[in-house]
Amino acid sequence: MTSDQSWKEKYLQELESAEQRQKHWEAEKNTLQRMLVRTSLASEGQAAELDRLLNELRKDLRKDSLDLAKWRTLQDQIDRQIALLDDPAAVPPAAVSTPVSSPLSSPLSTAPPQPAAIAGDDNDLGNNQQRLRIARRVGQLLGQLLQQVTLEPGAEAEARQLQQSLLKSEDWGELREGLNRVAELVIAAVTRGQRDFEAFLKRLDERLQSLRQHFQDQSSAQAGRLDASVELDREIQQELAQIGHQVQSSHDLTGLKQSVTRHLQSIGGAVRRFREQESEREKNLSHQLEAMQEKLAAVEANSEKMQERIREERARALIDLLTQLPNREAWQERLAFEYNRWQRYRHPLTIAVLDIDLFKRVNDSYGHKAGDRVLQLVARELRERLRNTDFIARFGGEEFVLLLPETPCAAAQGVLNELRGHIAELPFHFRGEPVTVTFSAGVAEFGDGDTEDTVFDRADRALYAAKDGGRNQVRLAADGG
Repeated sequence: MTSDQSWKEKYLQELESAEQRQKHWEAEKNTLQRMLVRTSLASEGQAAELDRLLNELRKDLRKDSLDLAKWRTLQDQIDRQIALLDDPAAVPPAAVSTPVSSPLSSPLSTAPPQPAAIAGDDNDLGNNQQRLRIARRVGQLLGQLLQQVTLEPGAEAEARQLQQSLLKSEDWGELREGLNRVAELVIAAVTRGQRDFEAFLKRLDERLQSLRQHFQDQSSAQAGRLDASVELDREIQQELAQIGHQVQSSHDLTGLKQSVTRHLQSIGGAVRRFREQESEREKNLSHQLEAMQEKLAAVEANSEKMQERIREERARALIDLLTQLPNREAWQERLAFEYNRWQRYRHPLTIAVLDIDLFKRVNDSYGHKAGDRVLQLVARELRERLRNTDFIARFGGEEFVLLLPETPCAAAQGVLNELRGHIAELPFHFRGEPVTVTFSAGVAEFGDGDTEDTVFDRADRALYAAKDGGRNQVRLAADGG
């Protein structure tokens, strides 16, 4: 019985609180309506069409209910009339309305012509605003591109100038031309890397051709050495054969002695010539080896430089430009690595999928720049508060993914809840207003029979359960499903 009374008391209290809020809202609504009426009266006399629209506004304010769709159209029309007041020269001659005589004016008096609405679609002004937002957004992305990509000096200067134009210009013709140039700059950035790589390959081919020539020269020198050795051996054998023949046939000891001496001198000369030629060949070979070493050192230096550049480009390709976190491709590589390690050792491995709550509302309310800032700050806080062995990546949009090695599912949920509480307490402010940013997350742990996709799907379903359950919470995936 006591619980029934407690329930009734809470219900009555909540009912009374709702009535108070309704009265407060009605008071605020009446105040705003009075302010709008007085402001519209004070604005009369600027233009006939504007006066008509303001009069229609006051009529709607007197009604008990408001037609929001009609009010949005009315607001667009009033905005256009105010814009025309700021720039009367923008009104085409054919669009200027015929002056209307006032009952207080004399028949001979003429009222100055009042600007009328520009002929055309009522959404023209809204379209222009949308175009400006797109141009500003492209300007921001171009700035991020320039931080990550190296352009030719002339192209980079042009890109900087183009970025400032996209961020500041109000001339749609200039902005349209700028947007066309962005595509050309992106192509220039891509083709420059290709040209540099082609130039490297050309220099490498030239150096390899030089090395090939050195090897050919060495081969020729080696062949010459063999030929010289064969020739020396032939000469020595020939001289020795003649000595032997003369020893056998000679009967004059003095003559024989002189003959042997001549042959020995001839052999000594052949050996001396061989040694001189060999010394010259060795000297040339030494020079060739030095030149080859220099060529090889140059090839190695260029190869290391190109490898470093390829590594840098590869690293850039795996990094999300906005948040500087690993991107989706990097996530797939790391996931495959951790999955293979888990299959070998079967240590706990958990996946978490995070999604910022009501992120579209931030973009719609404060603009894409504010949304980008939220993503950057959340990414920074997540990265700084995780372990070095953990891995976080931006999966896409406002969604992030985490790999937590050596971490069971329950422990991962505790880690995520701590991160969630920290993010919710961050002091986000836009246009002077505090904004609370939260995220929802789903967590799943690898188990028997799992693949990379099955665990991710379970974590993803747990994330949507957290969203459906009211957001700003972490849900564990059901085992096997």
